[in-house]
Amino acid sequence: MTTKTPIRTAIVGVGNCASSLIQGVSYCRALGDQAVGVSFPELAGYTPSDVELVAGFDVDARKVGLSLAEAAFAPPNCTEVFHKDVSEQTALVHRGPDLDGVAAHMLSKPEDRSFRLSDAPALTKDEIVAVLREAGTQVMIVFLPVGSQKAVEFYAECAIEAGVALVNGIPVFIASNPVWAAKFKAAGVPCLGDDFKAQLGATIVHRTLANLADMRGVQIDRTYQLNIGGNTDFLNMSEQDRLASKRESKTEAVQAAMENRLDTSDIRIGPSDYVPWLNDHKVAYVRLEGRLFGGARTNIELRLDVEDSPNAAAEALAGIRLARIALDRGLSGSVDAASAFLFKHPPVQFEDTDAHDMVLAFANGDEATA
Repeated sequence: MTTKTPIRTAIVGVGNCASSLIQGVSYCRALGDQAVGVSFPELAGYTPSDVELVAGFDVDARKVGLSLAEAAFAPPNCTEVFHKDVSEQTALVHRGPDLDGVAAHMLSKPEDRSFRLSDAPALTKDEIVAVLREAGTQVMIVFLPVGSQKAVEFYAECAIEAGVALVNGIPVFIASNPVWAAKFKAAGVPCLGDDFKAQLGATIVHRTLANLADMRGVQIDRTYQLNIGGNTDFLNMSEQDRLASKRESKTEAVQAAMENRLDTSDIRIGPSDYVPWLNDHKVAYVRLEGRLFGGARTNIELRLDVEDSPNAAAEALAGIRLARIALDRGLSGSVDAASAFLFKHPPVQFEDTDAHDMVLAFANGDEATA
């Protein structure tokens, strides 16, 4: 049994990924070593059960003012309920600012599928910093909708001012942005990111296939990854203006896994359509076309079917613990060794097996990897 103190964590954006994280913390506490599918069961003495959720921030009327336990299953959340008893998650969901966290088209969609803004007054930056400090927050994890550039930067500023480590789960570039990394460095606060790779999602599978082709001497000429789903994330991303950073993040994750980068016209990766009845189910279609010895043609077609949010929450539980380890060691700025394996757009891209080894070395105290 771990002797570490709890990792006091605030969640920004109490959507489907947060729901899976909230369930996941209670699930791991209830089942302990019998919990299924845990990434990195122990890191520097920390287990998923050590995560303690102390605050939430959201803008939706059906979540603001409720406990995390209640908000986890409130509309428009539609992810799988794999652990219903989350009654221990009593921390309050506070009203954050709208900024660009809610796209205009989301407000006109059906109520059970999209957002409805709370009438409660939004907290100011000073008030959010006060909430973080009063809750003894050590780690902030960001699960805002894709395209929330201003909102993510706002909460990054709150984390810096409150001295809270940041784990950025979405494709707004903070840890991988030298300017923001420098701000966290100057403040003496660590940040991890950006944009979670799912536990076994389309990006990690696509990277693995591309890397395998390189190892076997296969020339990849073109590839695509087309994703469809029915949760609020896919509805949000049906507005193309919010997709630029997501496409960049996912595309770079695959390009970085290949020895020879493809021309932009030969690679297409990202969300492709919103199908409401899929709910939190995501289906990815991956194709790689290339040439074997002598130029003989080959192609790979793959269909991957996953529940989207638990797939991210597994890695979130690892990211939160790695952020706490960075805090324990007095690290600041982007923590490259803790980011490369978990995120699509880390500060530095590494081959996945190397990145996995780096996480373990970091957790074991190899300061050279930090």
